[in-house]
Order: sequence, then structure tokens, then C-alpha cells
Amino acid sequence: MTDLGIVLIKIVLALVWFLVITLYLTWAERKESAVLQDRIGANRAKIFGLRLFGLFQPFADAIKMIFKEDFVPAFSRKFLHTLAPFLSFFFVAITISAIPFGDDIRVAGKTISLQIFDADIGLLFVLAMLSLGIYGIILSGWASNNRFALLGSVRGAAQLISYEVALGLSLVGLIMVYPSLRLSEIVRAQGGLLFGFLPAWGVFLQPVGFVLFLFAAMAETKRVPFDLPEGESEIIGFFAEYGGLKWGMFMMTDFMEILIVSTLLTTLFFGGWQVPGLAEGGFHFPWGGTWHLAPWLVAVFQVAAFNIKVFFFCWFQILIRWTYPRLRYDQLMDLGWKWLVPLGLLNILGTAIVMSL
Repeated sequence: MTDLGIVLIKIVLALVWFLVITLYLTWAERKESAVLQDRIGANRAKIFGLRLFGLFQPFADAIKMIFKEDFVPAFSRKFLHTLAPFLSFFFVAITISAIPFGDDIRVAGKTISLQIFDADIGLLFVLAMLSLGIYGIILSGWASNNRFALLGSVRGAAQLISYEVALGLSLVGLIMVYPSLRLSEIVRAQGGLLFGFLPAWGVFLQPVGFVLFLFAAMAETKRVPFDLPEGESEIIGFFAEYGGLKWGMFMMTDFMEILIVSTLLTTLFFGGWQVPGLAEGGFHFPWGGTWHLAPWLVAVFQVAAFNIKVFFFCWFQILIRWTYPRLRYDQLMDLGWKWLVPLGLLNILGTAIVMSL
């Protein structure tokens, strides 16, 4: 198989994984919120009489949105109104290309990376693409020609710009510890042990950076308690003038951001596909001895570990969304500029002092 064919297969597999998981995050959110509120949740969609706990509901929702009327207000700027949801969707979806799902594997004498785009600036690429999503928010409010939608988009721009500063600062200490911007190298650097038993994951070497990144990244997803751009109960969301599939794309973008944040938390702070003790050849125990495994089985364990960590953080973000109330806008700005940014600078200073000593 040619290199181009391998790349195309990786793109298809990554997109299928990304979109299917995103689709089922809508089901997971409805079920998790139902459990917290003592309800049953989505369970009506069925095929051949089978409901399977509502697992068909995401497909029913997708079909409904596809066939709903695509209403565009007469007073809107129609081209930009149509372009905005696609921009938001695209810039989030493309970031999955830089995420490493597993270690390199050998197939038919070829070394294949379980990553579409393994660049020297992989981390900067992810941050840049996520920051460009702000254009979809700004355009949706401005093109709607609606003062309430515009207010939501301006609030969204202010929020995202504010928390991107904290997000970047939270990662500087991590880059100092793992001196690379290549995501695959950062994951490999977390494969060792601290003190002979503790995984050398970013969360243990950069605990403050992890907390800062978690708060800043959740604010970037624009979900409760940081959903000021949408303000669902206030009905001033930046996509107030959208319906049907375009509204669905904005909603899907929110869930895609949950998944991207989960993959980044896993990759940067929780070892990515690393499993403590698992390396080439099988499990290596600290007290000696090895449990030998075939290379393909090692790869399966690594990919499974990556997915389990990602699913945990998806669940955790949904739990936060249905547990805490929304912050006021001044509280949101205070948290970003008065707390997260100064703590990020202190974390960089502390990391530099510890490394120099």
C-alpha cells in the first residue's frame, strides 16, 4: 500500500471515530443529566422494536435536523450567515489530525504512525485551529443582523480571547518539562516512572498547569458554567437566528470541543496512549519480570487506554456542566484575568526555579 493510501485510511478512521463519538456525546449528556435529575432520559427512538437505552436517539436527532426547514432571516447577510457554522465546525474538526492515538506500529515491513499529522509544531497547530473558531462566533452574530445575537458573539469573542491567554500560559511549564511541541514526543516523554513507581505524566509534574488548563479549556468550550456567549436561559445566543442543520452544526461543534479538550488533557497530562509498565514486548513489572505480548496486542492496549482516558474526561465535563450554575460575566472575566493568568505566570516561574535547582 502506498503512503497516500495509508494517510487516507488514517483520515477516514479518525473522522469516523471523531464524528461517532461526538454524536454519542449528545446521548451521554442527555442520559447523565437525566440521572442527576432523577429522570429516564432519551429512550423513545427504536429500531425493530429495540430501544437499547436510547442508543438510536442521536441518529433520530440527526435525521430531524437534516430535514428541518433551513430558515434564513430576510434581514441577515445571507452568505456569511451560511458560512459561520461551517467555519466553527471545520476549525474544531481539523484539530483531530494532530492527536496521537497510539505508538508507531509496523505493518508489512512499514512503520505506521497512529496519527495523521505529526508535525514539529503539533501543539501550536492545535491551539491555532481552536482559536480560529472565534471567526464562526463573530460572523454568526454579525451576519444575523440581530442585536441580541451580536451581543452574544461579542461576549464570546471577549471570553475566548481572555481564556486563550490563560490556556497558553498553562502549557508553558509543560513545554519546559517536556521540551517539545510535537505531541507524539510529549506522550513518549511521559512513558517513564518517577521515584520508581509513579508514572511521569504531566499531571504529576505540572499539577498547577493541569488545573489551569482544565479551567481555561472548559471556558473555551463555552459550556456551563462558562456559557456566557450563549446564555441559553437569557435567549441571547450568538446563533439565535439559526435553525435546522446549521443550528445542529453549532451544537455539534460544542460537543466536538468537549472531545478535543478530553484528547488534549489525555495527551498532555495523562500520558496519552501510555500504560504504566507497558512497553515494547509487553508489561514490564517494577519488581522484575515481563508479561510478553504480541506487538499488535500492545497496540490494542495502548489505543484502548487512550480511549478510556478520553471517555473519562468527556464524562467529567458533562458532569461539571450539569452540576454548577452559570457565572456572571464579571465573575468570568475576573477568574480569567485576575486568577488564571497570574497563576499561570507563577507556575512558569516556579517551574523555572525547580528546574534550575
